[in-house]
Amino acid sequence: MRYAIVIEKAANNYSAYVPDLPGCVATGATIQEVNQQIKEVIAFHLESLREEDLSIPEPTTLCEYVEAS
Repeated sequence: MRYAIVIEKAANNYSAYVPDLPGCVATGATIQEVNQQIKEVIAFHLESLREEDLSIPEPTTLCEYVEAS
């Protein structure tokens, strides 16, 4: 499965979250670090759901960019 992530710049670092997996968040000093962290968090989150025999949410979030005028 392929989940959309949102990466935001904070004052001193970056944060990321997964809209389709509530509670799935990570932080890092760089974009590369937060990207790696969120991948690990997603894997851990999905494994936890499987262990608890809970359903895995389907990815439904779409990402688009629009030009502002």
